[in-house]
Amino acid sequence: MAKGSPFEVFRTFLVLGLTSFGGPIAHLGYFRREFVEKRGWMSTEEYGALLALCQFLPGPASSQTGFCIGLNRAGLLGGVAAWLGFTLPSALLMAALAHYAALFQGHPLLHGVLHGLQLAAVAVVAQAVWLMARSLCPDTPRRALALLATAILAIFPDTGGQVLVLVIGGVIGWLALDDSSLVRHRETRRLAREWPDAQRELRLHGPALLAVALFGLLLLAAFIVPASGPWALAGAFYRSGALVFGGGHVVLPLLRDAVVVPGWVSPPVFLAGYGAAQAVPGPLFTVAAFLGAVSAGYKGAAIATVAIFLPGLLIVSGALPYWQQLRTRPHIAAVMKGLNAAVVGLLGAAFINLLTLSTVRSLWDLPIAAGALLLLTAGQARPILVVAFCAAAGAAL
Repeated sequence: MAKGSPFEVFRTFLVLGLTSFGGPIAHLGYFRREFVEKRGWMSTEEYGALLALCQFLPGPASSQTGFCIGLNRAGLLGGVAAWLGFTLPSALLMAALAHYAALFQGHPLLHGVLHGLQLAAVAVVAQAVWLMARSLCPDTPRRALALLATAILAIFPDTGGQVLVLVIGGVIGWLALDDSSLVRHRETRRLAREWPDAQRELRLHGPALLAVALFGLLLLAAFIVPASGPWALAGAFYRSGALVFGGGHVVLPLLRDAVVVPGWVSPPVFLAGYGAAQAVPGPLFTVAAFLGAVSAGYKGAAIATVAIFLPGLLIVSGALPYWQQLRTRPHIAAVMKGLNAAVVGLLGAAFINLLTLSTVRSLWDLPIAAGALLLLTAGQARPILVVAFCAAAGAAL
């Protein structure tokens, strides 16, 4: 298949970055329609194998998938072009919104809109907890593991506690959740064999090993950077991007620990940014642009955006050539079961934290949040409509 140019990749992903509402699961649907059905850049089997890889690794799955599609289409520059095209629209919008964060606090009407965005965040996270629990915790052992993770995070809510529950989830998965069948084992081998193009792009293992080494070195550095200044900002967001499994909403508690606990961003502004992220197209991780801009202006927005996405792009670049070997080992699937259950518990703890950040302030807030949740679930409404509903309700009250 003929390869394209980085500009072609950038143009295509820019359109997606301007129009892809609905969060990471919706983004993956947009990608399949665009690159499998419409443009034929890859087969259904190749796309399925790529999704499996990106869901296995830490980081934002939809952005990693887009990066790999660009990488396969136009090399390293194509991967960077895909990430830029998909990320820039929402990152610029979020940074611009941060410029008016103080205005939201001082103006009565805008303050009501801000509170409505916070209620929208509660509804969106509640839906995410429910849907992820249904899909990732279908049996009693995994439900118990998710509840254990939530209990641990109630005692140790910082980044250390979040890392601890992921380690516990992976270990329990390895020891107790390995029920892979021979049929499934053969299927993963078949999918791995049918993903040739990206492996050819990175057929030299040197660049892949370099990417993995850089991922690890930067993660180590992120824990020892100074407590203030640009390096502290970069370290906080790099840690958040490197330690999140599941992407999207799961990054919420990590970001809260990174920017609210040190006092860089107030809890109401943090929730407002998270709520606003539901109303813009593109990846949810661009909430980092809002938080970085609130913390350190537009320079902070650029640092935070690059830092939160960089670990996910590095690790997927390093894992791509070895994907066949990773996916065909049955124990890896068992570890992922435990990690996914721990992620559900982590997100449940995030939901509890939302409710304890003075989000629900009056009896009127409860029907607004409940109505938003009903719109998302029973009404199948797009997140942007739910955000608009909550913002209008908050302004009216």
